[in-house]
Amino acid sequence: MRFLPVNLDALIVELKSLEQTMALTDALQHVVSHWNIEEIIPAARTILIRYNPIVTDANTLAKHIAQLDIAEHVMQSGELIIIPVRYNGEDLSQVAEYLGITVSEVIARHTNNEYQVAFCGFAPGFAYMVAKNAELNVPRRQSPRVRIPAGSVALAGEFSSVYPQASPGGWQLIGTTDTAVWDLNRDKPALLKPGNRVNFIDASKSSKKYYLPTAKKVGKSINQQQDIKILATGLQTLIQDKGRIGQAALGISESGAMDKGALHSSNRILGNPINEAVLEITQGGFKAQINRSMLVAVTGAECEISITTSAGEMYHAAMYQPIQLETGDIISLGSAKCGVRSYFAVRGGFQLSPILTSCSYDTLAQVGPSPLNVGQTLAIKHNQNLNAVSLMETPVMHYPTCDDVIVLDIVLGPRTDWFTKQAVELLSSQLWQVTPASNRIGLRLSGDIALSRDKQQELPSEGTCIGAIQIPANGQPVLFLNDHPLTGGYPVIGAVCNYHLDLAGQIPVNAKIKFNPIGIFKEFEGSDVAHV
Repeated sequence: MRFLPVNLDALIVELKSLEQTMALTDALQHVVSHWNIEEIIPAARTILIRYNPIVTDANTLAKHIAQLDIAEHVMQSGELIIIPVRYNGEDLSQVAEYLGITVSEVIARHTNNEYQVAFCGFAPGFAYMVAKNAELNVPRRQSPRVRIPAGSVALAGEFSSVYPQASPGGWQLIGTTDTAVWDLNRDKPALLKPGNRVNFIDASKSSKKYYLPTAKKVGKSINQQQDIKILATGLQTLIQDKGRIGQAALGISESGAMDKGALHSSNRILGNPINEAVLEITQGGFKAQINRSMLVAVTGAECEISITTSAGEMYHAAMYQPIQLETGDIISLGSAKCGVRSYFAVRGGFQLSPILTSCSYDTLAQVGPSPLNVGQTLAIKHNQNLNAVSLMETPVMHYPTCDDVIVLDIVLGPRTDWFTKQAVELLSSQLWQVTPASNRIGLRLSGDIALSRDKQQELPSEGTCIGAIQIPANGQPVLFLNDHPLTGGYPVIGAVCNYHLDLAGQIPVNAKIKFNPIGIFKEFEGSDVAHV
């Protein structure tokens, strides 16, 4: 085992094989609470472990994990799931040609093997399945497709999977299925979870019907309350709270408010629980009509707040203060002067139904309440025991402008040693400009000199965290933010420290970033110490 740094609250365990990864994942499930582990994200040859840094540390965890005996450990087999497949994939003949066998033999190998779900990632419900007898091992396509339809059955390396929703992808397509591997209307949305056994059958040779878990009947919900009517959403207005922590087994990352400090401040001002859902408004331009008396607050990115009353009077209100609104008022937020995202909260909170423990909208996974539209109405909760309002809240950071250079502390790892010494030095000595292609998934950065890799081999997909600095083939960094993919296939050279993540989420386009490593790259105890 190797133990590599990820962030101040996370490490990666690197193993020699998928079998060891599956075995260690199973073993860790029995000690999660005892060792203060918060989340486990298994991948092909690694396991990303998030822990509580207040009560434990990476070296302590590494020593505990290194003592686990996984040599003879077998992952427990789960429920058997049957997936009928129509073998009509675009790449079926190419797969047969690559393996030097017939199309019929490819189908036979796929249907005669029992697969087991090793881990989930890439997208909600996307399961990486491995056969007991690895007879189908093919490389990814050299050029990924822009769009692969939902229900596509595919191969890549030693794995097989079913695409749960339409998405880009580079796997080899061998067939299609009507089996819904992801359905939010089911009590358990993900059909496939780690440990599940899977048999693929040829649908053209079977008349038997296979039934899926029953989906809940979802009727149209009629919102009787129309407390707030949306008149303008600006660039984007989303509902966000603290996010979906602990949903990695379903292939879903944390998401949640990009600026947790501003989220908490807006709720403290109004006496709400600090993680109550609020509106996250990107670059201002929000406007709403108020249809009942209410108390609101705006925090985060600085913008002008104006209120027009039903009598036509207009006045301005301050950020980080409670604002009393009356029936007929129209509240408007101007363009963000500094920072990117403002947060609009109401006393009592919005009436929302959580989806997988959260009301946040994940822009990558497309899970949660949809982005707000003009004309949409929102209701406010009633009869809650709330705290007193606060008049003492202030911004916890200096919000950056597009002309600023923002310094972000980083932890080097887990793949710093995949890059040349010059590239590692360049990471912190060069300024990186935020490009317009940035969003909640990540900041795409541009530097004068690209980062060069020392190791050129393909990296098996492994878990990533918020703040990870991934380096794709072009050598220009992508700084992952809240809606990042759970696993990634490009090496991560470092990660922004947890305490600077709110700041990273407020950096506007064209601003420049300077990365500041807070230490050298080294492995944790339990293995040989290596330095860069």
